Amino acid sequence: MSPKLQAPRGTYDVLGDDALARARLEEHARRILEGAGYSRIETPAFEATELFARGVGESTDVVQKEMYTIDEGPSESLTLRPEGTAPVCRAYLEHGMHKLPQPVKLWYLSSFFRRERPQAGRFRQFWQVGAEAIGSDDPAVDAEVILLLSELLETVGARGLRLRLSSLGTPETRERYRADLQDHLRAHEAELSAEVRARIELNPLRAFDADHPGTRRVMEAAPLLLDRLNPDDAEHFATVCARLDAVGVQYEVDPTLVRGLDYYTRTVFEMTSDALGAQSGVGGGGRYDGLMEIIGGAPTPGMGWAAGIERILLSSPAPPVAPAPLDLYVAYAGPQHGAEAFRLAADARRAGHSARLELGGRSLKGQLKQADRAGARYVAILGDEGTALKDMESGEQKTVETQTVMHHIRGGL
Repeated sequence: MSPKLQAPRGTYDVLGDDALARARLEEHARRILEGAGYSRIETPAFEATELFARGVGESTDVVQKEMYTIDEGPSESLTLRPEGTAPVCRAYLEHGMHKLPQPVKLWYLSSFFRRERPQAGRFRQFWQVGAEAIGSDDPAVDAEVILLLSELLETVGARGLRLRLSSLGTPETRERYRADLQDHLRAHEAELSAEVRARIELNPLRAFDADHPGTRRVMEAAPLLLDRLNPDDAEHFATVCARLDAVGVQYEVDPTLVRGLDYYTRTVFEMTSDALGAQSGVGGGGRYDGLMEIIGGAPTPGMGWAAGIERILLSSPAPPVAPAPLDLYVAYAGPQHGAEAFRLAADARRAGHSARLELGGRSLKGQLKQADRAGARYVAILGDEGTALKDMESGEQKTVETQTVMHHIRGGL
């Protein structure tokens, strides 16, 4: 016998209660996001590698370490999408969405891929729900985007939520701040971890994320970007906070908050859950006003977020998710009734009822047990004496004409 094959490390199968919980989460996301004017978009699993190298940033961990890339020859390199914002922006440009009323609001629920060390809630193939609002720099867009993620997480019952908020200002402000931060890190280089020392030239802001004790001590005295914002950026951030205050969204301003992707400008935020332990991130995002230019478009502001489906479900209680109700189970006493039973189940589905047909070769007694396990409201039993219709709630059973089964069950349903 050949060895039993299993799903690759860092991946998993979705089935049973987990599939039902995901479907429930998707229903909540659709209701909340489409109710706010966001339309569904799905982009290809493969994109040109250059989209992420340019859009996400050459210096990021995503591009340097985590992408699954396939070279299709000297002129083409493809990458399994590691994140959703750059592909949505590519689609916005490719399909001329700048001609639509702005902002264009889009949402997705898709699978993504990163070459990461698998751990609880973190997989190499993972799912995210995300929202993007493209074409407006109004701070109310930022606040609405944050509010929608907050509403989604609260609706599914995510526990111990904490919203952190900050601003990265403009690229020009960040570049000046970056030089000051590099000077600070170089002055304390001996106290830093090897990883942070290696990043001083390439991506010094990520030092704020370090767990290394010496690095954390150095960063306690580091200059803060939030203190360097120009007046326009400071006003933008203050307005975002005021909008959130107006609708009662609780948050804390965290000047050390740094997102891991290079395209962020101005508002950035992260939602965490105390229920997840050390790996507490549930979702987050920010404004990316320069991304369209980086990937070849005209200057176009944008704001969005993504949240991990696995992490949302881990942070939420697991209430029993009832399977879809079954209106009719069609059983039959012998193979001579198989064609008529098949036709009855098909007719029931055409009439808008949920219906299942016995397909497992069970005895009539076994079929009735299966109908009960499936939660059928009615069971039609086709036999030599005619068709018996059983109401599984009351236990009442009567003989009816096969062609009238739908008429009899319609009132009860």
